[in-house]
Amino acid sequence: MTPSPFLGEMLGTLVLILLGNGVVANVVLKDTKGHNGGWIVITAGWAFAVTIGVFVSKAFGGYDAHLNPAVTIGFAVAQNEYGKVVDYVSAQMIGAFLGATLVWLYHLPQYAKTEDKGAKLATFATDPAIRASGSNFFSEVIGTIILLIGIKGIGAVTTGLGPFAVGILVWAIGLSLGGTTGYAINPARDLGPRIAHALLPIVGKGDSDWKYAWIPVAGPITGAIIAGLLLM
Repeated sequence: MTPSPFLGEMLGTLVLILLGNGVVANVVLKDTKGHNGGWIVITAGWAFAVTIGVFVSKAFGGYDAHLNPAVTIGFAVAQNEYGKVVDYVSAQMIGAFLGATLVWLYHLPQYAKTEDKGAKLATFATDPAIRASGSNFFSEVIGTIILLIGIKGIGAVTTGLGPFAVGILVWAIGLSLGGTTGYAINPARDLGPRIAHALLPIVGKGDSDWKYAWIPVAGPITGAIIAGLLLM
């Protein structure tokens, strides 16, 4: 494969979702070694998924390694430069869909053993602890603002350690702010896998909760725009 920003964003996001949704599957699906591992396992797994996803993205030409439409949009606003948005977001969505599909294929026996439809959906997309649209939207906005300004701060003080620091940032957001909505803070992370959930022949699945789906898309985009304006 010839390295390119599109390929880097796609493969980096694929790995992000494979490892990130993979740790959720390991915790919530029946008959895994990590079943009932808990929130600390999930947040740690997502933090490491971000770090490895960034490294993979850079290895395949994704020099920005955004892996997240909110990051792409936020920095486009901050820099008043929108030329990368369509390519990056398209790559991120494709990668997220493919990553979620691999999580399903990897855990096929566990999906067959799991009766809980909500647990199956949780391995693809987020849902709130308490369903309250205004509060859920606010959570996603604030979490994404912290993500963007944190990345900006990391970029100002680190060089080669940047991917590790971003992983720690995501871990901190998950531990401190993630308990309300599951901290999507990334439209591709939620929407790509939610589409996969809707399309794949998952045994015993329920609906894909499209009534909630706008929040983990609109909330992070709103937060990204606010953060971008703050960083101009």
